[in-house]
Amino acid sequence: MDENNEKEEKNEKIVAKEKSNKKEVGQKEKNKGKKKSMLPIIAGSVLIIFLLIFSVIFSLISINNENILNNVSIMGIDVSNMSKEKAKEAVTEVINTKVQEELILKKDDYETSLNANQINAQFDIDTAVNEAYNIGRDGNIITNNYGILGTWLFGKNIECNFNFDEESLNKKIDDISSKLPGAVVQNSYYIEDEELIIVKGTPGISIRKDELKENILSKIKDVNKKYDIVTIPTEEVEPDEINLEQIRNEIYKEPQDAYVSKNPTTVHTHVNGVDFAISMEEAQKILEEDKEEYVIPLKITIPDKTLEDLGEEAFPDELGTYTTRYDPTNLNRSNNISISAKKIDGTIVMPGETFSYNQVVGERTIAEGYKEAGAYAGGKVVQDVGGGICQTSSTLYNAVLYANLEIVDRSNHQFLTSYVSAGRDATVAWGSIDFQFKNNRTYPIKIEAVAENGVCTMSIYGIKEETEYEVVIQSVILSYIPYTTKYENDNTLEEGKEVVEQSGYTGCTSEAYKILKLNGEVVSKTLLSKDTYDPMTRIIRRGTKKNETTQKPSESTSTTENNKGNEEKTETSPNDNVNEIRD
Repeated sequence: MDENNEKEEKNEKIVAKEKSNKKEVGQKEKNKGKKKSMLPIIAGSVLIIFLLIFSVIFSLISINNENILNNVSIMGIDVSNMSKEKAKEAVTEVINTKVQEELILKKDDYETSLNANQINAQFDIDTAVNEAYNIGRDGNIITNNYGILGTWLFGKNIECNFNFDEESLNKKIDDISSKLPGAVVQNSYYIEDEELIIVKGTPGISIRKDELKENILSKIKDVNKKYDIVTIPTEEVEPDEINLEQIRNEIYKEPQDAYVSKNPTTVHTHVNGVDFAISMEEAQKILEEDKEEYVIPLKITIPDKTLEDLGEEAFPDELGTYTTRYDPTNLNRSNNISISAKKIDGTIVMPGETFSYNQVVGERTIAEGYKEAGAYAGGKVVQDVGGGICQTSSTLYNAVLYANLEIVDRSNHQFLTSYVSAGRDATVAWGSIDFQFKNNRTYPIKIEAVAENGVCTMSIYGIKEETEYEVVIQSVILSYIPYTTKYENDNTLEEGKEVVEQSGYTGCTSEAYKILKLNGEVVSKTLLSKDTYDPMTRIIRRGTKKNETTQKPSESTSTTENNKGNEEKTETSPNDNVNEIRD
């Protein structure tokens, strides 16, 4: 019994001990788990403390820093530790150099160039500099410090916003397309008199415009790299099919009468009606032929009232007038002046249009009724078909000046004229010298020209502008150029006789000014021209024919006289060899 009790007690102790041991082990494991779970908390706390200390240090470092942080660049341009002003200067200098460079565009033997200024390329430098400066400044203390740390560790590059004129770039590429050798030629058409001429296109190469545009822009935006040659990307293409329906729609016009509307006053020119004179089916059959050009007849319908019919309604005000005089007994010259004036009379020039004397008057030929009359050629007065018509161009020039219109092309005569003063003439020569002016006014103008009984008058009519100026033309002689005398031996005249072949005239240098006045006060004074008029050489023919009744002079005397005649040469006008005929 006692042994059994001892065994039970002993077993109980063993069990109790095992429970105690298990409890102790569990407690140890529990304590160990607690320690493990505390590590992240401790680590996090340490990190937070470190970041707080780091933020405070960064804040203290940056608080008085007025410059951009270290390791910052704009478009690859290092602006570290620079002030905003210095950073802007640095970036601007690089970009300004870049936009001046010529980018070479090349296709085989064809080459052209382009720079960024031509497409108005703009880099937003100010925004980029502000963004660089605000790194570490534009957030809270934590985000700022993370920004600073990230910049220090990894760097920061800021791109400038880039803008350009897309229309200018497209025009440049279109210009290249039109000049590129071997480029495809698209179908085209034009109207001549009452015919539509369609010109068939030819196959060739075409620029891949989007690809070329992308290449150009990428080169311009890479401001740190010098340009290399850009190869113009192309592809072989066929011209578009001729779209007859589209062409008809583009040329079709209903006739419209000319009229004048009020408040504000506007002159509406007439519109001629235009349409095919044949059916679409007939026109399509014409295109079925294999030809380079196709001709389709047109029907032109003139409206009931044209601009010319409006009369004073459209041209009520005299804007400028001028009169010159000529000798009516010089019939040939008078005839030429009259014909040229009639061709000019009634001419209407629309706003923005340019008047050409040669185009309006046409070639001066016998068939047109012109006759031979005095004109300047090679430093002399000669007889030429159309001589005298420069008087109408010079008279018109002065009327145009008084109407305050824009002069496009004007040349002075070789010699002074008798009908206008220096600086107020306008010479013309068919095929080489023209007189042109542009209607730079708001409304159309009409020229009235008349030449009869020795009086030539040109007048400009239209509608006055809201502000009209009084025009004064001032001609100033700066210096005179004396003429010289030239002797020419003439063996048909008896020795000792002299005949004046050509009278001499003094030349000069001059300036002409246009003065604009408003309410009597001078508003502007503009130099119109600086002109030089050559002196006209006086030419005298001197007889060398020997009179048989006169004693024959000795050989030495004769030689001396002949040499004398040859030696008396004087300087000639630098324009003596000019071939143009000018009256």
